Amino acid sequence: MKKLLIAGGCGFVGSCLVKLALKKKYKILNIDKLNYASRKLKISNKNYSFKKVNLGDVKKLEKIFNNFKPNYVINCAAESHVDRSIESPKVFFDSNTIGTVNLLYESIKYKNLRFLQISTDEVFGSLSKKQKKFDEKSKYKPNSPYSASKAAADHAVRSFGETYNLDYIITNSSNNFGPFQYPEKLIPVVINSLMNKAKIPIYGKGLNFRDWIYVEDHVDAILLCLEKGKSKNTYLIGANTELTNLELVKQIIKEYQKITKERENLNKLISFVEDRKSHDFRYAINNNKIRKTLKWRTKNNFRDNLIQTIKFYIKNKHIIKHFYSNDAWLKRKYTQK
Repeated sequence: MKKLLIAGGCGFVGSCLVKLALKKKYKILNIDKLNYASRKLKISNKNYSFKKVNLGDVKKLEKIFNNFKPNYVINCAAESHVDRSIESPKVFFDSNTIGTVNLLYESIKYKNLRFLQISTDEVFGSLSKKQKKFDEKSKYKPNSPYSASKAAADHAVRSFGETYNLDYIITNSSNNFGPFQYPEKLIPVVINSLMNKAKIPIYGKGLNFRDWIYVEDHVDAILLCLEKGKSKNTYLIGANTELTNLELVKQIIKEYQKITKERENLNKLISFVEDRKSHDFRYAINNNKIRKTLKWRTKNNFRDNLIQTIKFYIKNKHIIKHFYSNDAWLKRKYTQK
């Protein structure tokens, strides 16, 4: 049985990845510092174990590697919300960049270990409406502290690959969504606002484009890259679902009203707010490489999964309520009536 160490396996993407990897019969060690956005996983499986650890704790990290001796490492661990990175950039570089370097340092001690770095399309910067989609040859041009911290981490991975001959793969995905996403992200923010008849904040005029992928499609692609991807390669993971933020919000409202049979015009809740600093205009991913070389395809339909996500949050209002009651930043940012 091959041993897989997942860093950040209690986060949104990480927790979904843990569950899929268990189905594929990996022996998993999940390490996570359990920050504000983490979700403690209730998993009873002899092939699963968990250790609470901060990637900044190099001694504890070394001990964990020595005891587990992984064949694979997937780095999901990251501070990921751009707004928070603008307010607290150092936290993001400490976690996303230095944390990755610490993982890499332990990984190079093991022969035949494969390291997969989960990155983002945001490292490539911003596209105009007419520019071609990002691909594996796109240049890095990060514009926020978050994307810069992830770009630096990607560069660290590549440098360890060249300097120490580490077998690595980097994946860059588009915007994820699905159940259990922390309610600081756009889709759960909108759903929560609808449930509370509160203002739905949209930056600027809502014309910024984002490319969306369902989290289960994303983690399916990650494991495919881990198992069959070519060493020292990058794979871009996207589902060809480009929407402006305003289009997305209106679609959520439409589906929400169908589900709840709400007759009131909820579009009136849309509130255009001051634009975010360094707000990238457009992200879009060309997924030709992973489709052609690894035969990857999305298994999910965007509209169906959006409906599923809306229903999840409606059914589990207590989850959002819990996060809002325990996260002062979240409460301050998104509770305007």
